[in-house]
Amino acid sequence: MGIFNFIKGELIEIIEWTDDSRDTLSYRWPDDDKNIKNGAQLIVRESQQAQFVATGQYADLFGPGKHTLSTQNIPILSRIYGWKHGFESPFKCDVYFLNTRLFTGNKWGTSNPVMMRDADFGVVRLRAFGTYDFRIVNPPKFLKEVAGTDQNFRLDEFADTMRSRIVSVFSEALAKANVPALDVAQRYSELGDALLPLINPAMVDKYGIEITAFVLENVSVPPEVEKAIDARSSMGAIGNLNEYVKYQMGATMGQGDGGGAAAVPAQMAVGFGLAQEMMKGMTGSGAQAATPAQPQAAPAAFGGLDVLTPEQAAQALGVSVEDVMASIEAGDLKARKIGNATRIAKSALEAFLHGE
Repeated sequence: MGIFNFIKGELIEIIEWTDDSRDTLSYRWPDDDKNIKNGAQLIVRESQQAQFVATGQYADLFGPGKHTLSTQNIPILSRIYGWKHGFESPFKCDVYFLNTRLFTGNKWGTSNPVMMRDADFGVVRLRAFGTYDFRIVNPPKFLKEVAGTDQNFRLDEFADTMRSRIVSVFSEALAKANVPALDVAQRYSELGDALLPLINPAMVDKYGIEITAFVLENVSVPPEVEKAIDARSSMGAIGNLNEYVKYQMGATMGQGDGGGAAAVPAQMAVGFGLAQEMMKGMTGSGAQAATPAQPQAAPAAFGGLDVLTPEQAAQALGVSVEDVMASIEAGDLKARKIGNATRIAKSALEAFLHGE
């Protein structure tokens, strides 16, 4: 980074800033306690703005171009110094150059969980991090609220200063948006664009910067909320099970140790829709399968009805044989001994599934 100024005697004739760094946001031009000459040249390059500050007051702001400092183009300075009819003598003034290019890929993140009220889960704690792009759009506001009188305010200082402020504005925007936790946790790639119109006005008004892009790379919720979200997703995949308790009961189908005989009726009642599909296939390979230890063929009649072995019933229902036998012994499921084998009528099994 180089500073080019030509000083004739004790007067400054040319003011310009050549910045060869990529991380300087604002730079206070060093005047070496010299006065600025009437008619001095101010050179402002592209992606720069020059802010004059006189006696602690923000004065004229200059964009890119070559400017001659005269009463005509420094009206605010003229008013501050009381130059009603032009000025001839040199004057003292601080000049701040600001870099107005777009700064991309700046990281932000919550050091502590953000609390939000959710219609589904009540009060939820969220952690989030991501990136944002910004540019300076209001130099006086930026100098006053962020950079101050720092001679060389750099991007790393800005990141430290703004991290907590970005999180604060993000929290407020998230609360105003009323986004459900389910959407925050599963659709955060779209959430950044939705929050940008809420975040940006506050950043411009408070800090003089414009957020051009706000990206959420990750949003995490506590483990218990993650489990509840997974349960909601699973229930949607299973079908029309809208109550969480029913889902939990249905999830135990197929587990042999799911609570013994006492749990079998509840499991079968909740999983009736699944059991119906199983029953459709029992006349196929599932009903005909037999192990060497089982009779090769069931008797042709059981009160005139087709019959199943406990093993076939257990296979069809996805539970253990022990659970089926325990239900039979408890009287929940009707069965009959035929020879040395226990047989269950299909009609009795269907009645049991219907809860009749």
